[in-house]
Amino acid sequence: MTSQKELEILRESLRQHNYRYHVLDAPIISDGEYDRLLHELKAIEAEHPEWITPDSPSQRAGAPPASKFDKVPHPAPILSLANAFGAEDTRAWFERICKLDERVKEATFTVEPKLDGLTVVLHYSDGIFVQGATRGDGEVGEDITANLRTIKAIPLKIPIESSKKRERSSQPSLFFQDQFPIPNHLVVRGEVFITHEEFNRLNERQEEAGAKTYLNPRNTAAGALRQLDSRVTATRPLTLFIYQIVHAEGGEVPNSQWERLEYLKELGFPVNPDSRHFKRLDETIQFVEGWEDDRLQLPYEADGIVIKIDDRILSDSLGIVGKDPRGSIAYKFPSLEVTTTLNDIQVEVGRTGVLTPKAMLEPVEINGVIVRNATLHNFDFIAEKDIRIGDRVLLKRAGEVIPYIIASIAEARSGQERPITPPSNCPACHEPVEKIQDEVAYYCVNAACPAQLIRNIEHFVSRTAMDIVGMGGKIVAQLVQAGLLGDVADLYTLQKEDLLKLEGFKEKKATNLLTSIEASKEQSLERLLTGLGIRGVGEAVARDLVEYFGDLDSLLSATQADLEAIEGIGPNIALTIVDWGLSAHNEQILEKLRDADLNLAVGKQHAAPQEQALTGLTFVITGTLPTMSRKEAKEYILARGGKVTGSVSSKTDYLLAGEKAGSKLTKAENLGVEIIREDALKTI
Repeated sequence: MTSQKELEILRESLRQHNYRYHVLDAPIISDGEYDRLLHELKAIEAEHPEWITPDSPSQRAGAPPASKFDKVPHPAPILSLANAFGAEDTRAWFERICKLDERVKEATFTVEPKLDGLTVVLHYSDGIFVQGATRGDGEVGEDITANLRTIKAIPLKIPIESSKKRERSSQPSLFFQDQFPIPNHLVVRGEVFITHEEFNRLNERQEEAGAKTYLNPRNTAAGALRQLDSRVTATRPLTLFIYQIVHAEGGEVPNSQWERLEYLKELGFPVNPDSRHFKRLDETIQFVEGWEDDRLQLPYEADGIVIKIDDRILSDSLGIVGKDPRGSIAYKFPSLEVTTTLNDIQVEVGRTGVLTPKAMLEPVEINGVIVRNATLHNFDFIAEKDIRIGDRVLLKRAGEVIPYIIASIAEARSGQERPITPPSNCPACHEPVEKIQDEVAYYCVNAACPAQLIRNIEHFVSRTAMDIVGMGGKIVAQLVQAGLLGDVADLYTLQKEDLLKLEGFKEKKATNLLTSIEASKEQSLERLLTGLGIRGVGEAVARDLVEYFGDLDSLLSATQADLEAIEGIGPNIALTIVDWGLSAHNEQILEKLRDADLNLAVGKQHAAPQEQALTGLTFVITGTLPTMSRKEAKEYILARGGKVTGSVSSKTDYLLAGEKAGSKLTKAENLGVEIIREDALKTI
């Protein structure tokens, strides 16, 4: 019989593990172990519903749909910021406020990336998260508490004890909780967003499921926060950073903005590690200008840098102009949006049969990169935006997100533009296409479609799956067209004499390719499962499934209910996995893979010790490397047990730097992070 005290110990353990994973990015248990603890908590609470509390980690899954959003008045105005477009504007702002108060001349500055997300206001009563709202008009917002509870980076209870212990042991002189106990009522402001990496993964999952893909991270985050059904919000990869104390009642808070960020961090709030503190305006501007070059390397969308007078009492005393506080300004980056002409579209066939329209553009430069192609998402998007061939279109590129068309410019039309209609036949096999009800995708359902087979094999041999070196798209197409590959398992039956008959193959090339195929047999079950291309099963889902089941036979004999019991596996993915396992064609593929002696169970992995030499080490990559792309360097590190993050912090072990390293190099030098070059990476 579990007592309430034991239940609270379990809750506190889950809070700390959640904090380490979603805020510190430094978990100490596996996802599977966390899921088992959470399952145990839910089971206890199911037996004792009277013990459930609002701050319980079980309360993040989402509540029943609401009929509307109630209005929430803010305890203080949630203000916007005036903009500065360059160093000259920034100095003019500084000169203006110096005339208002002589003390500004001696002021220091805190700078924070201006995230392109959604502003939220969080209320804590006696350390418990009790309400969350949108910004609204700055005076009144909408109550989205149920949706915000699903964001795992938001602490449902403060302070996080593990944070307190960590700070006390490492930097006791900076421990602000000793000076500023938590106010009885604390209101903080933050920005909810989706990282580029998570956004791309989300769209990949949507595309594989035949569902609508999303236009950009900001709109996706906004739509998720305004869902009336918070269970839908819980399926979106939302996170946030907190950057402002709006109101504190029943306790004091630090007067310095920089110290407030440290204080918020100590309480357990996620705070942007890219924020900085400077003593003079010139070095502030120098830092900001460096960020313009690095902006596309950031893991999130940022359209500028906010510069704040660090002394909040001085800053507040400067007053407000309209709805803009004088003590802060947003240094805006140049826009990454341009216009160009849509010359044509090309319809590509994905490995699951989805037909995807791609824009063929008049080449245009965006931030030093020539863009010729862009995503058009799907044919519903084209119809909704009334995009036509020959249109002038508005194009955006942000971070690692593929360039995408935002809209057409109807006013620029000459009358010669042509509407875009979905194809009635597959462009690869010319068989009729189908559109499944309630899905936006058009499918080629011909199992023998060569384009699907080629895409399937390309995915199987890719770096994130079986990593068969030398097996590029052209070679895959050549082997399929020669009739040597009918499915992915046929790779392991290729013979040298067959390859030597093909154009471009000599003894050395054939030998190298077969050696690489043979080496791929040692890849992990997780990579194999990723490579099989089951709709909805990407790297993250494959990792969870392998950790839960341990071998492929157990996974494919699981029921839909078994699969849905795993955190993050919904009914659609569960049903897809079950259907895949029941296919006679797929069973034949598995039999061939068994005969080829591939790893179909965790225990069969043969990873060499040196392959995990980077376990426990965190890297940041910046600049242009001599022989590797950033993606290749990241894959090299991940394959050896290391972790790669997007920004430098005190937790970074190494900065892997190439040419034109930019502000990340400066930050690493200031924090004492070890800086290495590409050749040194392979000696760690």
